[in-house]
Amino acid sequence: MQPTVPTRARNGGDPPQASLHRALRCARQGWPVHPLAPGRKTPAANCADCQGSRHTHDGCACLAEGRPCHGFYAATLDEERIRRWWGSNPNYGVGVACGPAGLVVIDIDAHTTRLADRDRLLPGIAIPDTIDLTGLESGFHTIAVLAALHEEPSPADDDTTLRVRTPSGGLHVWYRTRPGHRMLSSTGAGKKRALAWQVDVRGLGGYIVTPGTVTAGGTYAVQDGARVPRLLPTWLSAELERTGHREPPVVASTAPVAVPSRAAQAISRARGLRGSTTGSALDRTIATVLADVHACAAVPEGASFSEKLNRAAFTMGGLVAAGRLSVQAAEDHLTAAAEHARPGQARRAHGIIRSGMAAGHQRPLHTGGHT
Repeated sequence: MQPTVPTRARNGGDPPQASLHRALRCARQGWPVHPLAPGRKTPAANCADCQGSRHTHDGCACLAEGRPCHGFYAATLDEERIRRWWGSNPNYGVGVACGPAGLVVIDIDAHTTRLADRDRLLPGIAIPDTIDLTGLESGFHTIAVLAALHEEPSPADDDTTLRVRTPSGGLHVWYRTRPGHRMLSSTGAGKKRALAWQVDVRGLGGYIVTPGTVTAGGTYAVQDGARVPRLLPTWLSAELERTGHREPPVVASTAPVAVPSRAAQAISRARGLRGSTTGSALDRTIATVLADVHACAAVPEGASFSEKLNRAAFTMGGLVAAGRLSVQAAEDHLTAAAEHARPGQARRAHGIIRSGMAAGHQRPLHTGGHT
């Protein structure tokens, strides 16, 4: 994706269809998107029912039914859904759910506030009282100091990756994460985890505003240099892990996983595939695709079940599009795996499966592998 900054419309927002086109470009890049409130950097408002009951995203029927409630939890790759959302309100901004997109964004702030205590400037790194802190005023300074300790340039100066200037004078530095190395979100003042004072981390559990988005405060403008995110530098990855940002690995049970009867029935139906692949080869492919979903059964919470089911559904949609599997067989496999991992959440799983398969259907898988 090569983000472009559109010409600002007379009403102070994006030109007609600019947000829709930006959302579609992101989705085609594999970055799930969700609407932002017009002219703002915050998610679009929940529907009246969600506002009235004040429930969380977990189990909300709106997500399964394709409504843009609960912010980044509604993020999708489904182009039909995206066109419906932005077609109903072309003034929506575009947010990207960082974790599912495989992104981590270093959000450097330049707020005018009182300097934090020494032990909060660089969490876990002692700053002796003998060091003069005069001139240390923002996140641009603290991230530069952290980089200097590693004899590396500051991410703010990293023109080999996508950098976006924010209307408030801050900077978003976009990176891709390595497979299996997703990073959690945090704020620079967070007590649970933090990278540096006035430096937020946008990762799993957070979202980022797309470049080119226009708000009341101004435009999120791409800076000179690279226009796509590069792989997260090793030193910065190590610092994020040191400060507690690395997503804990999912430890699968060592006991044999019992295959539910519905899954066995689905495998039986799947043997009537349309291609030249043998049933056993297809079974092995399906088992690999569903492995991460099945493993969620061993972890009641924090296993990223929704994302893993969405990824499996995306791949199964590709198998269907390539003629290697019927729609019904794919849905049966996914439903059985979801029921095994999260019993009693069929409605939630159905929405994820439907969205993921629809997106995957746009990318047929003609090989024996999976994505």
